[in-house]
Amino acid sequence: MCGIAGYIGPKNAVDVVFDQLKRLEYRGYDSAGIAYLQGDHIEVTKRAGKLSELGKALFETPKIAQLAIAHSRWATHGGPTNENAHPHYDQFERVAIIHNGIIENYLELKQELVAKGHKFKSQTDTEVAAHVIGEEYANGVPLEEAARKASKRLRGAFSLVLMSHTEPDKIVCVRNASPLVLGLGNGENMLASDIPALLPYTREVFIMDENTIGVLTKDSVHVYDSDGRSIPIKPMHIEWDVASAERGGFEHFMLKEIYEQPQVMRQVTAGRVDDSGVVRLEGVFNENVWTEIDRVNIIACGTAYHAGLMGKHFFESTLRLPTDVYFSSEFRYGNPVLSPKSLAIFVSQSGETADTLAALRLCKERRIRTLGIVNVIGSSIARECDRTIFTQAGPEISVASTKAYTAQVMVFALLGLYIAQVQEVPGVRVEEWVSEIMRMDALAEECLTLETDIIKMAEEIKDMPLCFFLGRGADAFVAMEGALKLKEIAYIPTQEYPAGEMKHGPLALITDKVISIFGCTDSTVRDKVVSNMKEVQARAGKCLAITTSDDTLMEQAADWTIKIPKTKYDFLNALLAIVPLQLLSYHIARLNGCEIDQPRNLAKSVTVE
Repeated sequence: MCGIAGYIGPKNAVDVVFDQLKRLEYRGYDSAGIAYLQGDHIEVTKRAGKLSELGKALFETPKIAQLAIAHSRWATHGGPTNENAHPHYDQFERVAIIHNGIIENYLELKQELVAKGHKFKSQTDTEVAAHVIGEEYANGVPLEEAARKASKRLRGAFSLVLMSHTEPDKIVCVRNASPLVLGLGNGENMLASDIPALLPYTREVFIMDENTIGVLTKDSVHVYDSDGRSIPIKPMHIEWDVASAERGGFEHFMLKEIYEQPQVMRQVTAGRVDDSGVVRLEGVFNENVWTEIDRVNIIACGTAYHAGLMGKHFFESTLRLPTDVYFSSEFRYGNPVLSPKSLAIFVSQSGETADTLAALRLCKERRIRTLGIVNVIGSSIARECDRTIFTQAGPEISVASTKAYTAQVMVFALLGLYIAQVQEVPGVRVEEWVSEIMRMDALAEECLTLETDIIKMAEEIKDMPLCFFLGRGADAFVAMEGALKLKEIAYIPTQEYPAGEMKHGPLALITDKVISIFGCTDSTVRDKVVSNMKEVQARAGKCLAITTSDDTLMEQAADWTIKIPKTKYDFLNALLAIVPLQLLSYHIARLNGCEIDQPRNLAKSVTVE
C-alpha cells in the first residue's frame, strides 16, 4: 500500500524519486521521506502529511545527489508523525532503509536489540529492521550480504530498500511478498513499488520474485536468490502511455476512470469473443477440468468481494453451479471445507492484496485448483495461481475502485459463458449472451450521459446523514458496491441490504432526512421493490430508484428516478446500474469538498493483513 522509489544515475536523484512518489500517491499515504547521499553521510528529510510538505522541506534549499531512495507511508506501527516516517537509520547511521509490509516479529527483535544497548527514535517495525541490518553490516560484509542475512531474521511480508554511505555506488533491495519493480535504463537504474512510477524514465522493467535480492548501480542490475545465487534478468517492455497515469483533463482520477468504463468493457472482450458468438479464454484450464469442478469458492476483499457476489449470482442462476464467496481476511481462519474437485477463484485489482494472497497459499497447500482474476500483470496472485485471467482494465489510480469492478464482473460473465459452452449447459444461449455483452460499451456510454441529471440529484441529497442501498437479486449485490463508493469517498454512513430485509430491523433508522437508493432493474421483482419503497415512504423517507428505460412504474413510486438502457438480461442491467451509482457518489463527495482520489484512512493496494 505504501510507495517505494529509488534512483542511481546522472540525474538529480532527489528530483527523480520525489517525482516517483508523486506518481505513487494513488496508493495512499500519510507521511513521506527521502534519503540521499551528501558527501560522506546520508541525509534524511521526512514529513508527516502530504507530499507538498516534504516538497517544501526539500526544495527551500535545493538538494543534489546521484543516489536517493524515497517512501510514502501508510501508518501501521506508530502514528503518522515525522519520527515514524521513512527512511530510518541503523544504529550507526551508516545505513538508511525504507520498507513496505510488516515485520511480524519486530517486538522480540526490538527487545533483543534494546538489551544490547540499541536506542530507537520511532515506534516502527521498520527502524527495528534497520538496526538488524546494521548489526549484520557491522561485521564487514557487503551491503547486499547484510541485507540477505538480516532478512532471514525477519518474519512477515515485506520489501526493503537500503543504501549506505560506505558503499555510495549501489542501492540494495529485498523482496519478500510486497511488490518491487526494477527499472533498467542507460547509465541509470531505478526501482519502485509499482510500474507507473518508472514510466517517465524507462519502459524496460523487471518484477522481482519473492525472496530475492537486487543490487542496482548506475551501470548494472543484478538479482540473487536468498542463498546468494545469481538469477537471470529478463526485462519486460511496458507499452502503457504515460498519459494513462494522468487525469487526462478530468478533475479527478476517479471521474476519469468512471468515464473509461466503456473502453474497459471493450478491452475485457477483446480477443475473447469471436464473430460467431463463441467465448475463447486463453490460459484457463482445459475442457476436462471444467467438467470435473463441482463447486466454486470466490475469495476477495472490498470491491473485488462485491464483484465476486455478482460472479456467484451468475454461476448459480445461469449455470446451476454451487458457488460460495468468502472475505479473504476470514477465509484462512474459518477452516473452510474445500472439495478436491472445487475451484478457488481469487479476485484482486492489484494482485498483491495480502489477505487474498494468504488465502491463495492455503488453497495451494491443500492442492485445490486456483484461478486468479487480476489486473496487474506480473503481480503475486497472477504468478502464484494455477491459471490467471487478466481484466485488461489498465492502470487504476483512484483509491476508490470503479473500472476494475466493472472489468471483474465482465470477466465473471465471460468465464461463466465459457463454462456453459464446455459443459453444454441446457438453456444457456451463449450466442445471445455474447451479443448483449458486446453492446455493453455503448450502453455504458448512454449511462454517462445521465451525469447532468445526477449532479442535480446530488445537490438535493448531499447533506443526508444516512443512505440506504437496496435491491433484489443482482441489484442487491450492486447496491453493496454503490454503498461502498459513497462511504469511501463522501464519508456518509450507509446501510446496504436486500430490499426485503428492511422490515426486519433496519427500517427503524428511517427518518425524513434519510435517503434510500433502490436498484430496480429486474422487472420480475419490480412490484416487490415498490412495496419496499412504500414502507420507506410511509416513515417519511425519500427514495431514489435506478431502473430501466422501459419502466413506467418507478416514476410514479419514487421521489427521484434514474433510467438506464435495458438489456435482455437482468444481470447486465444491474451491472450498468453501477455507473450512475458511481457518478452519484462522486458528485456528492465533490460537492461536500471531500478528497476524492485519496480518501482518508484508505490505501489502494493493501499489502498487510
